[in-house]
Amino acid sequence: EYSVAMEEIHHTQKLDAPSGTAITLAEGIIKHTNKEKWTLEAPKANEIPIRAKRIDAVPGTHTVRYESEIDSISMTHTANSREGFALGAVVAAEWIVGKSGIFTMKDVLNLG
Repeated sequence: EYSVAMEEIHHTQKLDAPSGTAITLAEGIIKHTNKEKWTLEAPKANEIPIRAKRIDAVPGTHTVRYESEIDSISMTHTANSREGFALGAVVAAEWIVGKSGIFTMKDVLNLG
Protein backbone atom coordinates (compact mmCIF):
# COMPACT_ATOMS: atom_id res chain seq x y z
CA GLU A 1 0.00 0.00 0.00
CA TYR A 2 2.99 2.29 -0.51
CA SER A 3 3.51 4.63 -3.41
CA VAL A 4 7.07 4.87 -4.67
CA ALA A 5 8.90 7.87 -6.12
CA MET A 6 12.50 8.80 -6.86
CA GLU A 7 14.56 11.96 -6.97
CA GLU A 8 18.01 12.33 -8.44
CA ILE A 9 20.21 15.41 -8.29
CA HIS A 10 23.39 16.00 -10.28
CA HIS A 11 25.64 18.87 -11.31
CA THR A 12 24.46 21.22 -14.05
CA GLN A 13 26.98 19.83 -16.57
CA LYS A 14 25.19 16.44 -16.58
CA LEU A 15 23.10 16.47 -19.72
CA ASP A 16 21.10 13.25 -19.45
CA ALA A 17 18.08 12.87 -17.22
CA PRO A 18 17.33 10.73 -15.43
CA SER A 19 20.76 9.37 -14.62
CA GLY A 20 21.72 5.79 -15.41
CA THR A 21 21.76 5.08 -11.68
CA ALA A 22 18.18 6.32 -11.32
CA ILE A 23 17.08 4.17 -14.26
CA THR A 24 18.81 1.11 -12.77
CA LEU A 25 17.16 1.72 -9.40
CA ALA A 26 13.75 2.13 -11.06
CA GLU A 27 14.22 -1.08 -13.07
CA GLY A 28 15.01 -2.94 -9.85
CA ILE A 29 11.84 -1.61 -8.22
CA ILE A 30 9.78 -2.51 -11.31
CA LYS A 31 10.96 -6.15 -11.07
CA HIS A 32 9.49 -6.43 -7.57
CA THR A 33 6.30 -4.36 -7.79
CA ASN A 34 3.25 -3.87 -9.98
CA LYS A 35 4.91 -0.84 -11.61
CA GLU A 36 5.57 -1.22 -15.32
CA LYS A 37 7.84 1.70 -16.14
CA TRP A 38 9.31 4.98 -14.88
CA THR A 39 8.51 8.49 -16.07
CA LEU A 40 9.78 12.05 -15.77
CA GLU A 41 6.22 13.26 -16.40
CA ALA A 42 3.14 13.16 -14.17
CA PRO A 43 2.91 9.44 -13.37
CA LYS A 44 0.08 7.08 -14.19
CA ALA A 45 -0.84 4.39 -11.65
CA ASN A 46 1.62 1.88 -13.12
CA GLU A 47 4.59 4.30 -13.33
CA ILE A 48 7.38 5.33 -10.97
CA PRO A 49 7.87 9.09 -11.02
CA ILE A 50 11.47 10.25 -11.20
CA ARG A 51 12.24 13.88 -10.46
CA ALA A 52 15.55 14.88 -12.03
CA LYS A 53 17.22 18.05 -10.74
CA ARG A 54 20.40 19.73 -11.93
CA ILE A 55 22.12 21.90 -9.32
CA ASP A 56 25.62 23.34 -9.69
CA ALA A 57 28.40 21.44 -7.87
CA VAL A 58 26.29 18.42 -6.79
CA PRO A 59 28.22 15.22 -7.65
CA GLY A 60 25.16 12.97 -7.30
CA THR A 61 22.30 12.24 -4.93
CA HIS A 62 19.64 9.55 -5.37
CA THR A 63 16.62 9.12 -3.11
CA VAL A 64 13.93 6.44 -3.22
CA ARG A 65 10.79 7.21 -1.19
CA TYR A 66 7.95 4.93 -0.20
CA GLU A 67 4.87 6.71 1.19
CA SER A 68 1.66 5.46 2.77
CA GLU A 69 -1.03 7.04 4.89
CA ILE A 70 0.73 5.62 7.95
CA ASP A 71 4.39 6.41 7.33
CA SER A 72 7.18 7.27 4.93
CA ILE A 73 10.39 5.38 4.23
CA SER A 74 13.28 6.88 2.28
CA MET A 75 16.77 5.80 1.34
CA THR A 76 19.32 8.30 0.04
CA HIS A 77 22.81 7.92 -1.37
CA THR A 78 24.85 11.12 -1.58
CA ALA A 79 28.19 11.27 -3.38
CA ASN A 80 30.39 13.81 -1.62
CA SER A 81 32.75 14.10 -4.60
CA ARG A 82 33.26 12.69 -8.09
CA GLU A 83 36.24 10.65 -6.89
CA GLY A 84 34.25 7.40 -6.71
CA PHE A 85 32.96 7.83 -10.25
CA ALA A 86 36.49 8.48 -11.51
CA LEU A 87 37.82 5.39 -9.72
CA GLY A 88 35.04 3.29 -11.25
CA ALA A 89 35.96 4.54 -14.72
CA VAL A 90 39.64 3.62 -14.18
CA VAL A 91 38.73 0.14 -12.87
CA ALA A 92 36.45 -0.40 -15.91
CA ALA A 93 39.15 0.82 -18.33
CA GLU A 94 41.71 -1.57 -16.84
CA TRP A 95 39.23 -4.47 -16.90
CA ILE A 96 38.18 -4.02 -20.53
CA VAL A 97 41.69 -4.30 -22.00
CA GLY A 98 41.65 -7.12 -24.55
CA LYS A 99 37.86 -7.59 -24.46
CA SER A 100 35.29 -6.76 -27.10
CA GLY A 101 31.54 -6.40 -26.79
CA ILE A 102 29.08 -4.47 -24.69
CA PHE A 103 29.53 -4.59 -20.93
CA THR A 104 28.10 -3.01 -17.79
CA MET A 105 29.61 -2.38 -14.38
CA LYS A 106 28.01 -5.67 -13.30
CA ASP A 107 30.45 -7.39 -15.68
CA VAL A 108 33.39 -5.35 -14.44
CA LEU A 109 32.56 -6.16 -10.81
CA ASN A 110 31.69 -9.80 -11.61
CA LEU A 111 28.16 -9.44 -10.26
CA GLY A 112 26.74 -11.56 -13.09
